[in-house]
Amino acid sequence: MKIIRKRRNIYALTLAVSICLSVWLCTIFLLEAALAFGAISLIYLLLLVRESRRLYDATLIWDNRIISVPSALISIPGCQMKKDIEETVVSTFGILIGSQIYRWGLDGVHGVRLHAAHIDQERMYLTFGDTSETMRVELLHGMAQKQAVLDAAQKLFHETGVKADITGW
Repeated sequence: MKIIRKRRNIYALTLAVSICLSVWLCTIFLLEAALAFGAISLIYLLLLVRESRRLYDATLIWDNRIISVPSALISIPGCQMKKDIEETVVSTFGILIGSQIYRWGLDGVHGVRLHAAHIDQERMYLTFGDTSETMRVELLHGMAQKQAVLDAAQKLFHETGVKADITGW
C-alpha cells in the first residue's frame, strides 16, 4: 500500500508542477509549449485519478483484513513463483499482494472471484480468478488456535460465500 500511496503522491506533485509550468508559459506567450505542458498535465491528471482509485481499493482491503502475512507463494497455471513482497493481505473485499489488487466480484459475473479456500495447520490456500486466468495463493497464516481459524473461515464464508475446508485441527 505504501508503493501505491507514494506513486499517487508523485503523480500529484508532477501534475502541480506541469500546471504551474503551463500557466507560466501562457503568461510569457509561448503558446505551443504551454499547450504541450497542458497535454502533459491532462495525462498526469488521468494517472492521478487511476492511482487514487487503486489507493482507495487497497485501503478498503487493508481496513477489512482477515489475515495478513509477510510473503506468499503464488501459482499460475504454467508457472510458479515465490514472492517475498511487503505484505499479502486477505480481506473480505479482495486480496492485496504487494501493490497488486484483486477485488472479489467487482466486475460482476466475469470479474475476479474467490473460488476455493483451504486451511490447514500451517497454511491457507486461496484459489481465485476470472474466466481467463486462475491463481492460487499459499499463505503461511501463523494462527495457532483453532478458534482463530474458525473465525477466519466464518468471515470468508459470510463475505464471499466460499466455505473454507479446514483440515488438521
